[in-house]
Amino acid sequence: MQNFELTILGCSSATPTSTRNPSAQLLNIAERFFLIDCGEATQIQLRKFKLKFQKINHIFISHLHGDHYLGLLGLVSSMHLLGRTVDLHIYCPPELVEIIEMQFKHSHTQLRFNIVYHPHRYINNDLIFEDKKVEVRTILLNHRIPCCGFLFTEKPLLANISKEVIKKYQIPVEQIMAIKSGADFIMDDGTVVPNQEMVSHHHQPRSYAYCSDTCYDENIVASIKGVNLLYHEATFMHDMLERAKETYHSTTLQAAAIAQKAEVHQLMIGHYSARYKNLQPLLAEAQSVFKNTILAMEGETVKIVS
Repeated sequence: MQNFELTILGCSSATPTSTRNPSAQLLNIAERFFLIDCGEATQIQLRKFKLKFQKINHIFISHLHGDHYLGLLGLVSSMHLLGRTVDLHIYCPPELVEIIEMQFKHSHTQLRFNIVYHPHRYINNDLIFEDKKVEVRTILLNHRIPCCGFLFTEKPLLANISKEVIKKYQIPVEQIMAIKSGADFIMDDGTVVPNQEMVSHHHQPRSYAYCSDTCYDENIVASIKGVNLLYHEATFMHDMLERAKETYHSTTLQAAAIAQKAEVHQLMIGHYSARYKNLQPLLAEAQSVFKNTILAMEGETVKIVS
């Protein structure tokens, strides 16, 4: 089975602490490496956890609060200094293009590689990336400024067909790929062999939803329905509900309620306020509503399973 795993690089909210850094995650799907948000110290975290950042070809920035993108310029600069020549694709708020280009203009930096910008159109379920293995769509979030989450979905793998089945029905080589893709087989005497009698499927496509900064908003439920892993910010415990409303953030119980309504397989909470030294009370509170909840912890890698 191909890789589908998430490494947490940063899990703090706006203010970093001595043990937690701002938001950043690295998602590996079939050796395609997607960086999701890029807070301060992201490149240091990549080095610390021995993750090769030159393999990152796609970076997704949710919004223009500094704890989600201020590490980007340093990372891009290091890629340049280390000799990168491959295009780098950045999916981001339109204004980020101006911010990045202004920095390089005034530092007289001419990158060795091209940055290909994909500005957010702020359309829910907008397909912003696709290849043979995965597709990425936007999730519109409800924050103080325009903000996008991202839904990463694995494309179905071709079905398997055994040598015994090929021999039994005398299937020609040129028809095997069509059968793996879902076609029935018509024998020489006209008998139709249904596809399900010939092939086997090892697993269902997996999915990961990243909901960075958002207040409680049930409008996202349809977009994340049934995902294998949901990351939903939980900046505050529920006794800070009014503060969460003021800042357009969510509490632990609200994140858990969204997970429950969306019937996701697993919930990961993160984006913790610096006021919390011990994260176990946040976990316990979320688990009181949605049992299969885990904490985003820096350096930990979660394998996403179907």
